[in-house]
Amino acid sequence: MIWTLQIKLLSGHWAEKDWAATIALDAATTLEDLHYIIQRAVAFGDDHLYSFFIARTQRSRDRVRYDNDPDNEADDRLYTTTLESLFPLPKGRKLFYLFDYGDYWIFQISRTRSKPFAAQPGVAYPSLIDESGEKPEQFPAFE
Repeated sequence: MIWTLQIKLLSGHWAEKDWAATIALDAATTLEDLHYIIQRAVAFGDDHLYSFFIARTQRSRDRVRYDNDPDNEADDRLYTTTLESLFPLPKGRKLFYLFDYGDYWIFQISRTRSKPFAAQPGVAYPSLIDESGEKPEQFPAFE
């Protein structure tokens, strides 16, 4: 089944303007694949550690974390956890994506109210449905 997700930039060291995107993708997409989808959507270079976490807010300490920390070999959930296994999230919880622990880019990911649908023939997924605001610059030029 194809789901639509809303991906919204919440913060980042260089975040100056709002940005959000709606993307159609397979419900069986893994968190690792979602990382690459978001990277393409914002046109960032994939050159930093990242993680996903489920929490009440982006600053909550009570988190369920999925990360790509090379020192944590026991945690392969990032590569095996699918979106359909995460949603619906527990009541009052949200899914967040953190990229680059230095510049601390945080995105909130949520399902839209659109009903899941069968993949349409000839359409490549993931597919950008809508985008609003201005894409953030990962490394803005300095004057």
